[in-house]
Amino acid sequence: MFKRSERILVPENIREMSPYVAGKTIAEVEEAYHPDRISKLASNENRLGCSPHVLNAVKEAMDEIQDYPDPASLKLRTMLADKYGVSTENIIVAAGSESVIANLCRTFFLDHEEAITCSATFVGFFVQANVRGISLKKIDPSEAYRFDLDAMADVIDENTKMIYIANPNNPTGTYITKTEFEEFMSRVPDDVLVIMDEAYYEYASEVDDYPDSLDYKFDNVITLRTFSKAYGLAGFRIGYGIAHKDLISNMMKTKLTFEPTTLAQVAAETALQDEDFLKRSVTMVNKQKERLYEFFEDHDIRYAPSISNSVMMIMDTEDEAIDFTQSMLERGVILRRIHAFGLPHCIRITIGTEQEMDHFTTSAGEVLNL
Repeated sequence: MFKRSERILVPENIREMSPYVAGKTIAEVEEAYHPDRISKLASNENRLGCSPHVLNAVKEAMDEIQDYPDPASLKLRTMLADKYGVSTENIIVAAGSESVIANLCRTFFLDHEEAITCSATFVGFFVQANVRGISLKKIDPSEAYRFDLDAMADVIDENTKMIYIANPNNPTGTYITKTEFEEFMSRVPDDVLVIMDEAYYEYASEVDDYPDSLDYKFDNVITLRTFSKAYGLAGFRIGYGIAHKDLISNMMKTKLTFEPTTLAQVAAETALQDEDFLKRSVTMVNKQKERLYEFFEDHDIRYAPSISNSVMMIMDTEDEAIDFTQSMLERGVILRRIHAFGLPHCIRITIGTEQEMDHFTTSAGEVLNL
């Protein structure tokens, strides 16, 4: 029989954490409700799938799976360097941009140092900071569900090591402008790291006043991007960070040795070359998003305008949000109630195909008696 130790094995910061709860899977909904059809609009995945060329490339790469992947992801980093006009020394690749966040948290923090972010943003940052025991200052969003950069700048002090900004933000889809970013950075000390999480960059890049953080070349800014969204490779788990070479060189020391996998690297390399698929993905989202806006406006339903591949629907109360998502689930429409993001009365809707968005509007009309 195992002998119980009196020593506390699990640190308090881990004991107090709650596990991440993902959205319902198609299989779970099918088994529970047996709807006529299912539209998975909860997780901001690319509902078009991925480039067809990826599938062929991955099949060929299966011949190499007995070997460890390239730990430096050199081919992919070279392709990304060429794409963005930087050096491979400025790029780190990992198992999703959340893995880069984990790497940042374990690489740069001393025990007393803190991070600042918004209270309604990507929960992955909260998780990784809590794992490391990092104290977080969470600033409430503005009335328009945007990052309040002035309030965030006001709380920077001698213990601040890092600031996390998702732009566009997840789950709200809102964004900070070029002017706001520039004014904010003028208030950030050079020795404070700023994470610009641009997971939805491909959807946002054509917006006139959207600030591409790579254009500024700040030495203390780390730009995060991913293949999970517009490229449709969420199941492969692959993302990357771009920053000053001194930051990247230290992160390379602490990254998991053999991530991402061989298949993920090949998938990303192939996806990068299919510009037509990327354009189709962005075009579909923009078109279907406008249709969703029209539906909301026709029926006086509140929402936050978005430049990502999702739209946040705003209910009056948390109970209304719970009832709506459950009723939609029973009709086969999987949505994401975003209480875990600090917005219990709001619902995130991934923009899907024309057929999926028809399913949403038809079902929503039934639930809301429109």
